[in-house]
Amino acid sequence: MKLSNIEFGFDNFLDEMKKLKTEKHFDYLVTIVGEDFGPEEGLGCIYILENTQTHERISVKQLAKQLGDEYVIPSIYHVWASSDLLEREVYDFLGIKFLGHPDMRRLFMRNDFEGWPLRKDFDMSPEKNQFPMTDEPESDWTSEWNLTKDGELVETKHRLFDDDDFVINFGPNHPSTHGVLRLQTVVDGETIKHIYPHLGYIHRGMEKMMESMTYPQTLAFTDRLNYLCAMHHRHALVSVIEEAMGVELSERIQYIRTIMDELQRIDNHLLFLGTCAQDLSALTAFLYCMRDREHLLNVMEETTGGRLIQNYYRIGGLQDDIDPNFVQNTKAFCNYMRPMVQEYLDVFGDNVITHKRLEGVGYMNLEDCVNYGVTGPAGRAAGWHNDVRKNHPYAVYDKVDWKEITGTGADSMERYMIHIKEIYQSLDIIMQLIDNIPEGEFYIKQKPIIKVPEGQWYFSVEGASGEFGIYLDSRGDKSPYRMKMRPMGLTLAGALDPMLRGQKIADLITTGAAIDFVIPDLDR
Repeated sequence: MKLSNIEFGFDNFLDEMKKLKTEKHFDYLVTIVGEDFGPEEGLGCIYILENTQTHERISVKQLAKQLGDEYVIPSIYHVWASSDLLEREVYDFLGIKFLGHPDMRRLFMRNDFEGWPLRKDFDMSPEKNQFPMTDEPESDWTSEWNLTKDGELVETKHRLFDDDDFVINFGPNHPSTHGVLRLQTVVDGETIKHIYPHLGYIHRGMEKMMESMTYPQTLAFTDRLNYLCAMHHRHALVSVIEEAMGVELSERIQYIRTIMDELQRIDNHLLFLGTCAQDLSALTAFLYCMRDREHLLNVMEETTGGRLIQNYYRIGGLQDDIDPNFVQNTKAFCNYMRPMVQEYLDVFGDNVITHKRLEGVGYMNLEDCVNYGVTGPAGRAAGWHNDVRKNHPYAVYDKVDWKEITGTGADSMERYMIHIKEIYQSLDIIMQLIDNIPEGEFYIKQKPIIKVPEGQWYFSVEGASGEFGIYLDSRGDKSPYRMKMRPMGLTLAGALDPMLRGQKIADLITTGAAIDFVIPDLDR
């Protein structure tokens, strides 16, 4: 969608945002985009909101007030819970302090990092950005910033831990965190009191690097966010560029992209089912999933040339046409795959131990899922109809017969079962399309140098773990002025704390296994 930003002004911003949620039902905060808009406007944020009843989306633009060298915006922390990590991300990269946010610490960068990387005047020279070889300094205190009646910026310190708190660090290197994620966990005996996520251990600065690259050069980044969703990520990126440029794709391109997206979804879900079982020490189920996933990777490799990272989509279509055996082999895989899913249930899903470990664990109701932005299977397990393929159709999802899968359990067991059912769903979608791929062009030729018209756009797809979106601000150049990724896993990681308060340490492993996030997607 092309953004037509609403602006409320600094003094009215918080009250008007509350009205959008309570009176107009824009209860889903899709993302917050921090941006340096240039010397005339300065720093600020774009807020993208969705009405979960009508699925209408709007965008709000709020410029930061400058107080000397500081920039401030009223926090919406107490309006949308998902803004906790989203506002900390903006602070980390742009230095905007959110008034009233109780935890204004860096989120990705080290605490001793100097500067704000996404400001346009940030010095990118290697000499100024040497990685320190010392341990990162940490404090047991965090900061809350507010304005006095006289308009002065004041800091209030809050303790993160009480004197009798016992703190356990899960990660950054721990098998069940599925990557270098650190969860600072406060416990009372075996009972979890609070979880503080620490991110950025593999932060690569992708969004900053994109600002100096041409649009075709940016495509490679999306494949390296999460190799289990390479198709989905790149689909969002090429689509936002194509929408901004007004590129009309052939039906053949759209059919093939839809099929590839669903093959990728099965790829993700197979690994999810396997690692979920492995995290609970059920190795047999893991081996079964890896066995069947090999067949899928063979099918995708024939056309894309890649097994882990499929660099297949490009601006205007596809890198190449499908392999001559693609249709035949895809149908053979679908026919093979369908009865195999029952094996996963036989060896793990229907096991009494699995039910004891997953049922009632990591519970989060529908209202909280919306408030914390828990999209994808994790949110649909609570009954939230959040599937982007239904709510904001793209490719040919509006031309196939399929139903969004939701549940009512709202716990880890339900999330596991949603993944099982979505494998069947993806197989059904593929089989409806595979024999009906129309003839036509697989690529709509573009100019050698691609320039996007001025404006702001946001495009999202249904990734395997939730909504993945791309925000694009173009100033009419061959490089994006600002490109922001809405990762699937950031809000999922932020929801671990409310999901697990009052539950046992062992439940953290279970919930982390069932919530389906991949760390490079968070860190970018």
